[in-house]
Amino acid sequence: MSATTENLTRKGQVIRSAAELFREKGYAAASMRDLAQKLGIEAASLYSHIKSKEEILQSLCFDMATEFRKSLDAVEKQQVSASEKLKNGIIGHIQVMAKDLTSSAVFMNEHRHLSQPFLRDFLLLRINYINRFKSIIEEGVRKGEFKSNIDKKLAVMTLFSSLNWMPMWYDPNSNIDSISLGQQLADMLVNGLKKSN
Repeated sequence: MSATTENLTRKGQVIRSAAELFREKGYAAASMRDLAQKLGIEAASLYSHIKSKEEILQSLCFDMATEFRKSLDAVEKQQVSASEKLKNGIIGHIQVMAKDLTSSAVFMNEHRHLSQPFLRDFLLLRINYINRFKSIIEEGVRKGEFKSNIDKKLAVMTLFSSLNWMPMWYDPNSNIDSISLGQQLADMLVNGLKKSN
């Protein structure tokens, strides 16, 4: 969803503008009237492109979840050490977020406004994704790459706490690009797990 607004379909433009609005005001405070105003159209016209405000949130959250999953699918197929796999998983996660910081911020902060059963489905996807990273850490412990006494749950939660704040502070116009940022974060996080020689 990193395409410029001009290259998007009208529905895509609605979703892109909604993501910006949800990030600025929060999902609960943003109204369809606000969105129509932002797009410069009548509120009634919005409904020819989208059914509801929540449909937009569902689209943002589940599309991002798919991007994260695809990134990790590719990493898990690599024939590399667990520490390399974990590094590549972290870099992939950062790349997905950096591609669309606005949608990433909505994904991280506004998903709780999904109604059931969408919230349950979303949380299951998130738990599954986190557990896949935990499995890589467990593989590293089993193979003697990582310290044997680490708390794997604490390790994976620390990892995600570090990564998921990125949309709040990362400036894509800064002098560090997202690949370098991913590599630096990966080095810091993975080196903390490694056995000292």
